[in-house]
Amino acid sequence: MLRVIDNKNDEESPVESIKRKPQAAPLQRTAPGWLDRLFKLSEHRTSIRTELLAGLTTFVTMAYIIFVNPNIMADAGVDHGAAFVATCIGAALGCLLMGLYANWPVGLAPGMGLNAFFTYTVVGEMGYSWQIALGAVFISGVLFMIMSLSRIREWLLNSIPMSLRFAMGAGVGLFLGLIGLKTAGIVVDSPATLLTMGSFGEPTALLAAVCFLMIAVLSHRNVFGAILLSMLAVTGIGWALGLVEYNGLVSMPPSLAPTWLAMDIAGALNVAMVSVILAFLFVNMFDTAGTLMGVAHRANLVNEDGKIENLSRALKADSSSSVVGAFVGCPPVTSYVESASGVAAGGRTGLTAVTVGVLFLIAMFFAPLAGMIPAYATAGALIYVAMLMMSGLANINWKDHTDTIPAIVTVVMMPLTFSIANGIALGFLTYATLKLLTGQRDKVSISLYVLCVIFIAKFAFL
Repeated sequence: MLRVIDNKNDEESPVESIKRKPQAAPLQRTAPGWLDRLFKLSEHRTSIRTELLAGLTTFVTMAYIIFVNPNIMADAGVDHGAAFVATCIGAALGCLLMGLYANWPVGLAPGMGLNAFFTYTVVGEMGYSWQIALGAVFISGVLFMIMSLSRIREWLLNSIPMSLRFAMGAGVGLFLGLIGLKTAGIVVDSPATLLTMGSFGEPTALLAAVCFLMIAVLSHRNVFGAILLSMLAVTGIGWALGLVEYNGLVSMPPSLAPTWLAMDIAGALNVAMVSVILAFLFVNMFDTAGTLMGVAHRANLVNEDGKIENLSRALKADSSSSVVGAFVGCPPVTSYVESASGVAAGGRTGLTAVTVGVLFLIAMFFAPLAGMIPAYATAGALIYVAMLMMSGLANINWKDHTDTIPAIVTVVMMPLTFSIANGIALGFLTYATLKLLTGQRDKVSISLYVLCVIFIAKFAFL
């Protein structure tokens, strides 16, 4: 779900260097025959060493999810240890599917923003159990799979206006940012003004701000693993101040039993859950499509005819990951744009993704460290990630008010109603209304009409 700026050295990646100096034969000798055939290493002009390094790079840039997701899921009542293991397993299985089936250098993990929607809206505000919320994740994953196996995906993707697609990503970012600010105590509730600024005299608020600024500075300087390093550094400061208790670093993984097959599918088959399932589906689908297409171009996976190699398989692997993730207790598992960092390091095949998956499995043995990461450290990361996600606003056509106003409604109403689903519904309804009343009914697709009817019914009867 994230929007990460590429390495400045992207133009000087190892693969570009190889292209300038013909070295196909040495590359073939560096890979055992079965690995070369499985991942087509020689065809993509890469080597095992390059792919392993790229996998490590991608893992470090997205490893923060190991610490952030369990903290968010714990707020929904999920056992923290089980959520930690589920995060690692869900991410690992998604990466292995992407690497072995699609042969793409893309890492997957529980989606940022979607996990917050899961906890703070579906469970916190709407009052459903986390088991029912997992059921909704499973259903949305199954729908995504069905769409990936048919032309429905392309039909729906093409029918949703570009302005609303970008607005959804930005709105999720703003929603995530509000949660981070609230968790840190930087923004607090106020009877007089609804919201107001908290006190930086509180160490948690100050350390969250320090974490955010540290991530921003290190990321600007292209420091390897900026988010992870900043979270660990702030955790260390908290330990020095007596705010964090040291519990060790390595242990056997906690039990997955509390979340294994805990999803309540029957409970999610409720008319009131339709908007929740659609929110999971739309955000996951559009974010996945954008991420995969961006990574495909960076990894030279586009052929001479302009077609993206194995795109259909990549979409199937992504959609299947959400279904598999629900079994272990994860919010929707999705492709991470941080994978671009691994591509910049030379990753071109599924061996990169497999490496990321193996590292996520190894990470399960660091449960004590995950339990030590305080909420203010993860809050700093949430605020930074939120700001990156809002960059999509730059792609909206600001000259046409019938495009910009629905986009703004979508972005603003997600955090103000504390619901991604409500933001999407209000944005879609505003778009359809403005286009119809300004004589642009040809820009409203049939699928958008259908969705608007569903959203109107939701607001009228639910």
